[in-house]
Amino acid sequence: MFKKALFRKQQLKFMFFNLIAFTVIFTIFGIIIIGQVQRTLFSKSDEELLSFKEMMTEHPSRGFESPLPDDKMDRLPPREERQREHPNPRIIVLKWNKNGEIINQNEIGSSFYESFIKGAQLDKTNLNIITNTTINNLYHFRYLLFETADSEGEIIYTQLLINTDAEQTIIDNFERLIIVCSIIFIILSISASYILSRKMMKPIIHSWNKQAEFVENASHELRTPLTIIQNKLELLLTEPHEKIMNKFENIALSLSETRRLSKLTSDLLTLARADSAETQLTKQILDVDSFIQKVCAPYIEIAESQDKHFWLNLNCKVSIEADEVRLHQLLVILLDNALKYTSDDDSIGVKTYAEDHKVVLEVSDTGIGIKEENMKYIFDRFYREDKARSRETGGMGLGLSIAQWIAAKHNGTITVFQNNHKGTTFKVKLPK
Repeated sequence: MFKKALFRKQQLKFMFFNLIAFTVIFTIFGIIIIGQVQRTLFSKSDEELLSFKEMMTEHPSRGFESPLPDDKMDRLPPREERQREHPNPRIIVLKWNKNGEIINQNEIGSSFYESFIKGAQLDKTNLNIITNTTINNLYHFRYLLFETADSEGEIIYTQLLINTDAEQTIIDNFERLIIVCSIIFIILSISASYILSRKMMKPIIHSWNKQAEFVENASHELRTPLTIIQNKLELLLTEPHEKIMNKFENIALSLSETRRLSKLTSDLLTLARADSAETQLTKQILDVDSFIQKVCAPYIEIAESQDKHFWLNLNCKVSIEADEVRLHQLLVILLDNALKYTSDDDSIGVKTYAEDHKVVLEVSDTGIGIKEENMKYIFDRFYREDKARSRETGGMGLGLSIAQWIAAKHNGTITVFQNNHKGTTFKVKLPK
């Protein structure tokens, strides 16, 4: 129950972080898009305001609707020439005196003045800055306010306004679209965050279960020999004056369990280093058949002493780059298993050959074999098909896990399959 609650809490945390990340990305994206749209839509209006201001400051004595002299027109680019000759009719010009009163009411029209401008106040805070404003909370304008002088040299303020209702409508519609899309994206982000958090938790849960299983199995395997050694030593303490010869069986069993415990801790250390990627291979050039011949030599004698037939079929006259110590360990694991799980008159064989630019090493036997349904578990740590028999032979279910790791470190593979008649074959493929 506690484990499920812990996993659930971690999954919700991952989901929250993913949701925050998606939300921040969509928010920044929306702000950038809206800002870019606003700049694009208002760029034309701002260009016309600045152009109109330039025309007024350069030729203050001329009317705003009169064309420039011909000699001036010839020097202007075609686009600017048309703008100077026909200023944008949307632009409205307001002139303010230093007291904040409009002094060109006649030019702007009484109806417009009475309906929109009357009661307006001069705001000098945004002098020479293009600014947005709203008239009667209904009509949108952008304006540019700057200082000029009248014919008598008195300072006046000129305000150029251009209507931007069309642009503002587009922006408002776009903002609504962005809001609707953001809501949809947030809903999709919640779903995506949930799915991603579940996928992120799968390897964590798998690792947690593997670690818990590993610790449980390791503690069990360590506890058994420690208990036996403790019992035998306590038994020896009850008879301190007894001769060693009379307690030989107890001492021999304790030594056997000590050796088993030493091998177990060594295997556990190898797997722990493999998981942490601390172990580095020291590769060198090896002649495959010569190496196999050397490793198998003592096992041929052991097989003969047990009335078993050991054969070699070496057909790989090539060299590979490999870690000699680790490759030796892999072969020893396979040969040890073959000897453990074969009986008198059974045969054990090692075969090498080249296939698809790879070196293939096969270790086969005619022993008790492995059930078909257990093949997929054979390389799992602490897995033993017959636990009672494995304990008798000293097996702890770690050897094949180490063999698989060694093959993988050499960019190779190891597989197992049943022989046609009896026993199993382990096939190791290594790159040349």
